[in-house]
Amino acid sequence: MIFSKMQLGTAQFGLNYGVANTAGKPSYETAKDIISAAYDGGINTLDTAAAYGNSEEVIGRALNELNLQEKFQIISKVPPVSSQHLSSSEAEKFIINSVEKSLRRLQVDHLDICLFHQEADIKYMDVLNKLKLCGLINGYGVSLDSTAYCQVALALDIGFIQLPYNILDKRFDDFLLKASARNIKIFTRSVYLQGLLLMPEDRIKPFLQEIIPVRRKLNQLAKSSGIGMAELCVRFVLSNQSVTSILSGVDNLSQLQENLKLIEKGILPDNLYKEINKTVPIYPEKIVRPTKWNEG
Repeated sequence: MIFSKMQLGTAQFGLNYGVANTAGKPSYETAKDIISAAYDGGINTLDTAAAYGNSEEVIGRALNELNLQEKFQIISKVPPVSSQHLSSSEAEKFIINSVEKSLRRLQVDHLDICLFHQEADIKYMDVLNKLKLCGLINGYGVSLDSTAYCQVALALDIGFIQLPYNILDKRFDDFLLKASARNIKIFTRSVYLQGLLLMPEDRIKPFLQEIIPVRRKLNQLAKSSGIGMAELCVRFVLSNQSVTSILSGVDNLSQLQENLKLIEKGILPDNLYKEINKTVPIYPEKIVRPTKWNEG
């Protein structure tokens, strides 16, 4: 499988998603227009999940109406399993049932890639392998949120891993190199840290304000290089050779077009890339892991 450098995230199609989102989820017609424009812009992969509200239904309907069913690779995810405390047989039935429901909602006969949405479910990877052998999925893997399962992921025969990575988040630097060496395709999300890297300073929550001094330095580096902060963020991730694709969700067409323009600009100059890495400290999870923000 060949993946475009940008994947279209579709959580916004089914949920009010992101700390910087003030407009809510887009209408169906807007979502449809975004998918059409993504195809025109060279994007060939859509990322969704059973847990993203009605995102799968929106995608299935839109691809059917646009006659683009064969033009996109679709990644979807199995909802959390471990937290339900199921027996092994119950867990297997749940996973199979979830994938079958996703296929119906998406109006497809197979998933190009199926990921476990919860990293703790990596222990059920054999079930996804069975689904691959049955032809219901072409590839499988896991969505990581912490470094707790990195070694387990490397030990398994996993072809695909999604994880958070951005200009402030250094948690996975070593893992990215090891995964790439094993030919694992890496899809990164949270390029703007759910909007935290771009939102006005006065909207940053008190428990996240320790990033402000570094964010100001990064803004200055961007300004000195004649580029904007969004461009710096995207091109920083592009500059990591271990990254296969950047996953980015949008609320409207203008955001999509802007992201496509940023992708086209390619990697950063080496001296700027190194300067960024020197500028950004290693932040604790409570800062760079959004699932910890509620605790703040």
